[in-house]
Amino acid sequence: MPRPQRRHLAAPIVALAAAGVLTALPAPQTAAAAPPPEFAPVSVSYGVPKGGAVKGRFLSYNDFHGAIDPPTGTGAVVNAGGTSTPAGGVEYLATYLTRLRAEARAEGRTTITAGAGDLIGATPLVSAAFHDEPTIELMNQVGLQVSSVGNHEFDEGVSELIRIQRGGCHPVDGCQDGDPYRGAKFTYLAANTISKKTKLPILPPIDIRYVNGVPVGFIGMTLEGTPGIVNPAGIKDVTFTDEVETANKWSSVLKLFGVKAQVLLLHEGGSQASATPTPGVSDCNGFSGPVKPIVAGLNPEIGVVISGHTHRFYSCKLPNSKGVDTVVTSAGSNGQLITDIDYTLDRRTGRFTEITAKNVIVENGVPDGNGGWKKDASGAYLKNPDTVDAAAKKVADKYRTAVAPIANKLVGSISGDIVRTTTAAGESPLGDVIADAQLAYTRSAGAQIAFMNPGGIRADLDADQSSGGEAYGQVTYGEAFTVQPFNNLVVTQTFTGAEIKDVLEQQFVGFAGQTTQRILQVSAGLTYTWSASAAPGSKISNLALNGTPIDPAANYLVTTNDFLANGGDGFTNLNQGPDGRVTAPGFDVDALVAHLATGPIAPGPADRISTTS
Repeated sequence: MPRPQRRHLAAPIVALAAAGVLTALPAPQTAAAAPPPEFAPVSVSYGVPKGGAVKGRFLSYNDFHGAIDPPTGTGAVVNAGGTSTPAGGVEYLATYLTRLRAEARAEGRTTITAGAGDLIGATPLVSAAFHDEPTIELMNQVGLQVSSVGNHEFDEGVSELIRIQRGGCHPVDGCQDGDPYRGAKFTYLAANTISKKTKLPILPPIDIRYVNGVPVGFIGMTLEGTPGIVNPAGIKDVTFTDEVETANKWSSVLKLFGVKAQVLLLHEGGSQASATPTPGVSDCNGFSGPVKPIVAGLNPEIGVVISGHTHRFYSCKLPNSKGVDTVVTSAGSNGQLITDIDYTLDRRTGRFTEITAKNVIVENGVPDGNGGWKKDASGAYLKNPDTVDAAAKKVADKYRTAVAPIANKLVGSISGDIVRTTTAAGESPLGDVIADAQLAYTRSAGAQIAFMNPGGIRADLDADQSSGGEAYGQVTYGEAFTVQPFNNLVVTQTFTGAEIKDVLEQQFVGFAGQTTQRILQVSAGLTYTWSASAAPGSKISNLALNGTPIDPAANYLVTTNDFLANGGDGFTNLNQGPDGRVTAPGFDVDALVAHLATGPIAPGPADRISTTS
């Protein structure tokens, strides 16, 4: 049965209890022994507590993306300072959370575990096959208490997100694993996701937890730009408001009712100059991204910003609206890191007096005794059975067993690794293959051209990867699904040559409302050149199909996924509306699977798009 709905929180104090934001902390979990590895910390101090010190710890992570199994391939390790450490997997994440909670308890600290969005969405088949219910069940199991929503929480639309929070069987597929789905025990916060009908947040905007009698407030939200990166069809009834304005609004509400220690759970982030920062990095030198100006506009009561979205890891400090340092953190992605944030509160004022944050690697490997990690005959890192949380493994194994017959089914073959790494022009071998697959899938509808959004390509196809014991070059359904996990529809629409050029011009900032450069992957036969220095709207030249220049007045049948067709990623020029669309059977992953079945498929040539300065 669905759990009772929590009311949305309004400004009056009487709504706080109804919103479910006055929440007791769960009992601490049993400790394991070994201390975890850790990065150098960043610290801020706001003075000495004058009314007695209260100690606490936040444990946080973000962008889990249903990574129940340890990541594989190049993503199997955390790279920092030249050192690669195999990390991730939910049974290891649970172990490290337990260890860190035990450590905190020994120090007299109360622990709160928080997330910063994208727990679900863009997930492997073991979670996605069950509409991400396995991930939520496991987040309940590992003791998550509160999280912001992220953009991927909206992949299946607002109604599905509400079901994920409250529970109940899927409206189409039911409860596929035979068990009732009881919803998230933790609280999803969505302060800046506003219902057009009620003018209120669709889920609670804030949560209040008590740490030894002192209230700590959480404000949670996704990035304001969410509409441009999710399927517009699922969010047509909501709007997404400005991050700074929303955070400060709810910060003021919290302050009005005496909550002066505040944490922003923000699914938006930044990145450091290096993708592999050293373990000692604890500053924001070379740091950039949307989180910087957001923090610069925040109320001073918000002492911690737990961020995400960029899949980078950092723990540093940035100035807020009063020029005071705010601790800003991110734990990378896929459950490979946990951010450990220790803090002290002044019991009299209720404010933070000291905050220290560091990232901890969720190691899953077996040490080889020489400073490295043991590997099997295929070169994959061995997993350490001694650091597995049995309870989390039991839940994960239930779903692994259920999905294995589907995931391990051989669907085709490739002649070698097909990667999503792009050329200087923005084209990738895997992007070519996916666009070709969608074109082949819709040729019977007359399709001549196919476009694929690069953000929808979530992993490489590795020829030597073995998830079910398959031979070199063989591809399983699970591997194909990991590449394209969104279950988008494949649609074909008619565009004139002039409209096709406008679509391609919209890849660049400044044309038709586009704010981010995104190079669409194109099918075989379509070629063009783009100029980096040309003005917006005039960057595309030499546009041709099979060597013949595209006729601006002629009609062409163009295939995309429905995310793009609905205007996703800012490609509003692809949204011609439902009239005239031809929708292929199945999903985009089915197009890829059908193409792989004709293999072995070679990597795409990545020579269809060229660029000039």
